[in-house]
Amino acid sequence: MNIAILSTNKNLYSTRRLREAGEKRGHEMVVLNHTKCYVVMEPGNPRIYYKDHPIENVDAIIPRIGASVTFYGSSIIRQFEMRKTYSTLSSLALVRSRDKLRAIQILARHGVGFPKTAFAKFPSDIDYLIKEVGGTPLIVKLLEGTQGLGVVLAETRKAAKSVIEAFYGLSANILIQEFIPEANGCDIRAIVVGNKVVAAYKRVGKEGDFRSNLHRGGTGEPIKLNKVEREAALKAAHALGLQIAGVDMLQSNRGPLVLEVNSSPGLEGVERYTGIDVAGKIIEYIEQNFEKPRKSHDKVGA
Repeated sequence: MNIAILSTNKNLYSTRRLREAGEKRGHEMVVLNHTKCYVVMEPGNPRIYYKDHPIENVDAIIPRIGASVTFYGSSIIRQFEMRKTYSTLSSLALVRSRDKLRAIQILARHGVGFPKTAFAKFPSDIDYLIKEVGGTPLIVKLLEGTQGLGVVLAETRKAAKSVIEAFYGLSANILIQEFIPEANGCDIRAIVVGNKVVAAYKRVGKEGDFRSNLHRGGTGEPIKLNKVEREAALKAAHALGLQIAGVDMLQSNRGPLVLEVNSSPGLEGVERYTGIDVAGKIIEYIEQNFEKPRKSHDKVGA
């Protein structure tokens, strides 16, 4: 097969591993910087160019779209979809997963557990919002934040009001979320490929930091998920129309609670801490599915 990885940097760990895994299994692999692609639209002839070269004879794409270029990246994926090229990530699923509020609303409709969350536009709602998520401590999240940035723990009511008012003053869109103390600064990253959780590890925040994200200095350790945790990860990914995803969950007294569903999960942490060839499993999934009739995810939700 001719497989294109849509990535802005061929040297990134995940991009490099996917290319290696594909080549190891005998596929022709190419890395295309999607920000340097452009599309030409006319009835019955959806064309895609990389710089000044037309992109042709691509059997499948593996989108690795950064959060900062979600809009443009989704348009490139959509053009490939118009050409009937198999993709491990649909343009619609990418857009849904990147909008944190929209994603939570979809998860709620599908009965996926997550920390109680509130969203409002006006500062006059602050007291009610704090009450609705169970009081303090609580978490304040920027809707546009990534890799642990834009996430604040407010331990007192006074601190919560100050943080929320500050974000409102900057016209920022925020979520106010229940704090789960029993998680102890840890979460689980589960990698979903198709109908399986192929690997999982626990992420532990550095001392004094409630965030467990590896980009913020956290560490990891392999973990075996129980049946309920595996089912929660699969249900969350599929609710958003994702066949390949990184599902972040907290272990709570009421079961697994989903924090986020990542449509372009990094492979470095999970492969390092579990020793599992996740890149190879993604290539194997493409081999098993790219010629099969693909169901549209348009009916999944808003």
